[in-house]
Amino acid sequence: MAGQEIETLIKYLSRLSGLGPRSARRAVLQLMRKRESLLNPLSDALVALRDEIKICEICGNIDSIAPCTICADPRRDKSIICVVEDVGALWALERAGAVQGCYHVLGGTLSALDGIGPDELNLAALQIRAQASEVREVIVATGATVEGQATAHYIIDLLADQKEQETLKITRLAHGVPVGGELDYLDEGTLLAAIKSRR
Repeated sequence: MAGQEIETLIKYLSRLSGLGPRSARRAVLQLMRKRESLLNPLSDALVALRDEIKICEICGNIDSIAPCTICADPRRDKSIICVVEDVGALWALERAGAVQGCYHVLGGTLSALDGIGPDELNLAALQIRAQASEVREVIVATGATVEGQATAHYIIDLLADQKEQETLKITRLAHGVPVGGELDYLDEGTLLAAIKSRR
């Protein structure tokens, strides 16, 4: 077996999503083989990440500056807030170049089974942001899971009840047939959502 330091690294890597113990062991072996080109730069990057990471006080994104790069960008449309479950969803939308507005990270979804209620999510800050006179649209971009759908309905009801602006539009992501998808391979729920969201 490997030394204690190696086993500790394997243990921590295996806790990462998508990496089990075997994958973590292979990753550690790769790091050991390429110490100069991989291990040392990775170690430096992890230390820098630990020391420099900040959570944006406006939207909840993680960045090395606060407010984050997106909130600080004057080219962003401040009248649009796109609500996402987590930073991973924010990054996915950014990679796609889909949102030119700002974001709001909830920090999860409502889940009675996991004991996550409205108080555990970043909803109070969203309510305050949505009341700003410059905000014209809130896009609810939660996932198509049961929890994501429940969270979306809760947000829509919450903002509809408290909105003072008649001009505030609350929208949701469309769900349905993926680009390149064939109808006979899709499940009934996806097809039903596609028909309901037709335009």
